[in-house]
Amino acid sequence: MTGLDREANARKPGGRPTREQAAAIDARILDEARSVFCRRGIANSSMEEIVLGLGVSKHTLYRRYPNRAALLDAVVARDIDRFRHALSTAAGGGGHGGAEALDAVRRAALRYVEIGSSRDYAAFYLSVSAEAAVSPTLRARLAAWSQGALEPLVAAVASAQAAGGLRPGDPAAVCAILVDLLEGANNRLRLDDDAPSPDRLFAERWAVFTTAFGGHG
Repeated sequence: MTGLDREANARKPGGRPTREQAAAIDARILDEARSVFCRRGIANSSMEEIVLGLGVSKHTLYRRYPNRAALLDAVVARDIDRFRHALSTAAGGGGHGGAEALDAVRRAALRYVEIGSSRDYAAFYLSVSAEAAVSPTLRARLAAWSQGALEPLVAAVASAQAAGGLRPGDPAAVCAILVDLLEGANNRLRLDDDAPSPDRLFAERWAVFTTAFGGHG
């Protein structure tokens, strides 16, 4: 019996694992699945390979996730929860004036770059994006995932618009333009070892954004 199977079989009275044990098992499954998806790509990954990497029985995996699509959804959902929490925390309350609300957008945008420029983040999501380009089903799922992940940033943009820190307009569309600018910085940081510092790249793009969309303060 493997270590993870022993964890799965460590039952509380009544025959079921404790909540903490179940959470720990699930975290290890999602970690391994994310690693395999990143290394092999979604289409080339198999549940059997994930089972082998974990050293568990198929039953341990399949009773939680019946297929690869369900497992991918769970991996991405966990990443999105962490991403949303990071953006929301960075934005904070946002204040009441235009300058304070705009600074909340700036903090959330900077956190976006800090997360998105990491090679671990890029390796997984660029792999998903590459396959989404040739898979309409995965492309639709990726669009839904992206929309959910960006909700805190869209909300911060809307608050800044309401406070006069940004010009009026569709906050989702304004956020999409901001993300396009930030992804340019992310690509430089991911791929160019001689790229300027993250702070400089962010400051340059933030200046472009506020010049284009800045309100009356």
